[in-house]
Order: sequence, then C-alpha cells, then structure tokens
Amino acid sequence: MSDRALVIDHLKFSYEGIFNATEFYALIPEFFYNRNWDWHEKLNEEIITQKGKQIKLVFEPWKSVSDYYKMNLRVQVIISDLKDVEIEHDGEQLRLNQGLMKITIDGFIINDRNGLWHVKDKPFYWFLTVIFDRYLFKRNFEKFERWVKHDVDELLYQMKTFLNVYKYSEHV
Repeated sequence: MSDRALVIDHLKFSYEGIFNATEFYALIPEFFYNRNWDWHEKLNEEIITQKGKQIKLVFEPWKSVSDYYKMNLRVQVIISDLKDVEIEHDGEQLRLNQGLMKITIDGFIINDRNGLWHVKDKPFYWFLTVIFDRYLFKRNFEKFERWVKHDVDELLYQMKTFLNVYKYSEHV
C-alpha cells in the first residue's frame, strides 16, 4: 500500500457574482491538459431547486513524475443558487450565470505509486522504503512538493483571473 503525504490541505476560495459556468467548467480540465496531467472527473452532480441550480464537481487529476512518486490533487467545486442572467456589455447582450461558488483544493504526493515496496509479508521492504524516503529520496520529495504547490497556485490564479473578467452590472 502506498503512502500519501498531504501537501496542500483544504485551500479554499469562494466567489459570488456573475460568471460563465460553462467556460469555468472547461477551464479546469484545460489547465491540467496543458500541463500533461491525467485527470478524472469523480463527481458531476446537478440539482435544480427553487433558488436555482446546485452543482457539485470533483476533479481528481494526477501526474506520475517518476517510477516511485505520483502527484495527486482533489479539486472540489460547489456552485449554489446558479441562475441565468442577461448582461449588456458594449452594446451586446451576454448570457451569463450568477451564483455562489466555493472551491476547495487538496494536494498530495504518493510514494510507491505501484505498491511494489509495501508488501505485507516482507517487512524488510517496508523498512527500506522508510530509509529511502527519509534519507535518499528526500530531495525528490521536496522537489515534487514544490511542484504541487506551484501548480495549485497557478490553477488558483487562473480561476481568480477568469472570475475577475465578469465585472458587469446586471441588466434589468
């Protein structure tokens, strides 16, 4: 069984206002595709209520960075009270969305990604992994830790930049 080290613990960001939900949804997979991450959409759930749509998305991208290490993220997006609005901008009518968005990001580094060294009936292998992780592979772990932090910071920056674009007033 592999060990999973928590690098980023519940980094939270929330936004309330006007945005394009379809383009925002496309932003996350595009970000990971451009950085050669593999990703899996673990959950995509939409509930329609009287206040508006409630959407819950969970993305789990990963990247195998060596034969031993794998970086893994968990991006959770919860959108509540999502409504369609029409905005007038530069003489054009734009159809956008308005609602409350909450984003939570977790980052992990997984060692022994294939489970070759954590064998139940071979405690010596487990002992070797502890020694290797603490002394021999420490620099690699720190490098991958910085990599996870950088990619999460970049993703958060792109999300904030995208959401900052829609600073219009609602058309009545």
